[in-house]
Parts: sequence; C-alpha cells; structure tokens
Amino acid sequence: MLHREMLIAGHFIGGPCDQAVGKVQIYAPYSSKIVGTAAEGGLDEAMAAISAAADAFDAFKNTPRSTRMHLLRQIAQLVREREEELVEVLTLEVGKPVTWSRGEVARLAITFDLAADQLSTYGFESMPLDFDPRGEGYTCRVERFPVGPIFCIVPYNWPFNLAAHKMAPALATGNTIVLKPSDLSPLSTFTLARIIHEAGCPPGVLNAILVPAPIAEKMAMDARIKMVSFTGSPGVGWHLKNICADKKVTLELGGDASAIVCEDADLDWATSRLVAGGYGYAGQVCISVQHVLAHERVYGSLKAKLIDATNACPTGDPSDPATVCGPLISSAAADKVMSFVDEAVAAGATVLAGGKREGNMVWPTLIENVPEGTKLDREEVFGPVLTLSSYSLLEHALKKVNSSQYGIQCGVFTHDETYAEQAFRTLEVGGVIIDDYPTLRFDNFPYGGVKRSGFGREGVRYAMDDMTEPKTLVTRARP
Repeated sequence: MLHREMLIAGHFIGGPCDQAVGKVQIYAPYSSKIVGTAAEGGLDEAMAAISAAADAFDAFKNTPRSTRMHLLRQIAQLVREREEELVEVLTLEVGKPVTWSRGEVARLAITFDLAADQLSTYGFESMPLDFDPRGEGYTCRVERFPVGPIFCIVPYNWPFNLAAHKMAPALATGNTIVLKPSDLSPLSTFTLARIIHEAGCPPGVLNAILVPAPIAEKMAMDARIKMVSFTGSPGVGWHLKNICADKKVTLELGGDASAIVCEDADLDWATSRLVAGGYGYAGQVCISVQHVLAHERVYGSLKAKLIDATNACPTGDPSDPATVCGPLISSAAADKVMSFVDEAVAAGATVLAGGKREGNMVWPTLIENVPEGTKLDREEVFGPVLTLSSYSLLEHALKKVNSSQYGIQCGVFTHDETYAEQAFRTLEVGGVIIDDYPTLRFDNFPYGGVKRSGFGREGVRYAMDDMTEPKTLVTRARP
C-alpha cells in the first residue's frame, strides 16, 4: 500500500509510523479498494510550510537563471524516467483511464521543459525614451521580479499537470511555493513533490502540505503569502479572491463548454471529437464538452451518429487502454450527475442514449432538448453527459453560448473562415477552437476563463507574468 508524506523545508513529514501526524485513506474510484494513505497536517504544519517558503525566498529569487533552468530540466527528465510509476498512481487514485494518464504525464514533463525554455529570454525589455525631448540621454530597462511565496491549490482531476502549471512558472521566475493537493488525490501530487525534491530543489523552495479547508483559508490570508493560485470550484475560488483582496489571486474555475457544429462540418470527425471531449475521463475536465449545438440541416444526421457513438463508447475499468469513460471520483459526484439528468428529464428532456449508473460509474449519456433553467442547462455537470439542441442561424448559437455564466473555451466545427472569425469575435470565452472540441489545450498558450470561469491566465509564460512584477530602471547618461 502506497503512503506519501508532506514536504516541509526539505524534510518529509508524517511517515507511516509517525503517530503525531494524521493520515487520510484514499480509495480507488473504480474498485473502491484502498490505494494508500497520505499525511495530513494541522495549523502548526501549515505555518511551518509558509515560514519555510518565506525563509527560502530571499536566496532562491537571486539564483542564476542557469540554476533554475537546470532544475526544471532535471524535473522533466525524472518525470520521463518514472513515467510508469506516475501513470499507475494516477490511474488508481483518481480513476483516470490509463491512456489519459499517459497523456497527462507526457504533458507534465513538457510543462517543465517549456518553463526552462522561457528563461533564455524572459523578463527583460529595453525601450526608447527619446520620442519625448525630455528623454534624450536617458535609457530605460524593464525587468520582472518574483512576487514571493505562492500558495498553489490543486484539484483532483489533473493532480500532476495542473500542479505543474503553477509550480513550473513559479520555479522559473524565482518564487517559492506552498502546494496544497486535493484531499481526493494527495498521493499523486505528493509523488510529484517528491520527484521535484529529488531533482535538487533547495529546501523550503517547494513545500507540499495537505490540510483541512479552514486551515487552507488561513494560509491564503497569511501576510507572508504574496499570491494565491487556485484551480477548483467557482464557489471556493471567488471566496478566496474576496478574502485575499490585498494580494494577487489567479482562478481557474468551472465551465460548461459548448461545441457548435455548423452545416459544413465533417460530421464523422465532429462525432469522434464530441464523444472524446464529452465522455473522456467521465467528463471530469473543466473544458469537457457539455452542450452540442448543431445546425438544423445536419441535426438529424449528427444525432444518429452521436447515439451510435455514445452507445459504443468504451466504458469501465480505467486500467484498460481501450477505456474512454471511467468512473467518477466518488459516489457523491455520481449522485450529482444523475440528479442533473433526472431533473432535466422530469422537465421534458429526452435521454437518447446512456443514463445508466452503477456505483461510481455513470455511462455516457446523450440527452436532447434540455429545458432552459434546469441545472443541466445552466450549471457545470462535470460528468459524462452531452446535451444536444439545434439552431438555425449561427448568431443564435453564439448567443446561446454567451448566455452561460461560464466561459473558458468553445469549439466550432466549420471550414468556413467567415464563421470562424465571427465566432472568434463574438464568443465571450477565453479561447475558441476551430474544427475541434473545446477540450483541446496546449501547455504554452494562454488558458483561462471569463465570467464565473476564472480570473487571470495559465499557460507557462502567461503564468510567469502573473507571478512577477515589472520594475522600471531609468538611467541618465553622464554628460
């Protein structure tokens, strides 16, 4: 059975025989068998982690870029060397289908390499001042400096790569970190913290600690924490922003992503991508497809294809490489998904395929004509459910997408450049994906949402901007 400790000031705290530190048990979502245990701290450990990050900051912020670049490369190398270990713990702990787990681990290494790549040019800018007569004889340099200790809060669904999107840019820019994993996936995130430690991360630069929510809230408000980077639910995220009004906060929150299928779309391609984006990993992705809006000319054909593909979607054991839709993280999560479906059906929606539930498994579900105002129409289902509706004009589809309280990404299946540009200019989202699903993300582009979906952007360089402050140096030349 796997056990993972917290990391504070370069020391692993809460070993399996340490009776002074609490332990949480982790159960596999698919089999319900115990996977392992993780150390859980209290207020003393939380304050110790913040102190360690604050103490380490003065030295780490001044380390040469070459040193930080080497550390980031070493982390990426160790991740690749230990791929099988990471894939196994991820698949067991959160029930992520093994093919998706391999994809996450590959992106994990890429993310640290991207941060290292940035360090050859990032953070320096020279600009002229002699456009103004007063600026003759002056030079100007702008340099970006780290903000200080960053409190990074990570969700269960991507416990490696979403942690990396906080830690890699933080390490690259000379910040120190206090990392809090989800209590549903501490084994994965603590395993990554151990790898970063073994790669040579100096003591105190990375601290990883699992604590109850009330203590995490106190940590976020601690004056020594200069920034909070949170990925998780909108309710928690906006609360953190409200209580941390005097410091930087970035929020990556929920979404109910839509895909618009235009009349010129390749329906076979669209069907395959909608199934992957809606049902993959049981829909437990912030940019999973939830709503499909199909043009009335192709609605019937797409509906038939989606029914067949939904019924055929490989579902079940996440250790099977063929599996697309695995279990939800918990029974409570499955209850929520089914309650959304049941409410929509009671209001007049029609289940076209799926709708079956067994334990933590909810089979891929395609549902038509969901009434406005139901939870499935307005809230994030975070499960393997696709809603299907038709539209007559693209303007109507764009208006429907914009009526959502969320806005991370939207997919538009079309080959028409006019439609593509219209969607890009009109949609109130952080990103528009043309001729593919909204679930597509690459680790270098700016990623984040508008409205209730978040505040700020991730994507390595863009996170580096948030984790630094520009400082201007103006020099008058000697006469």
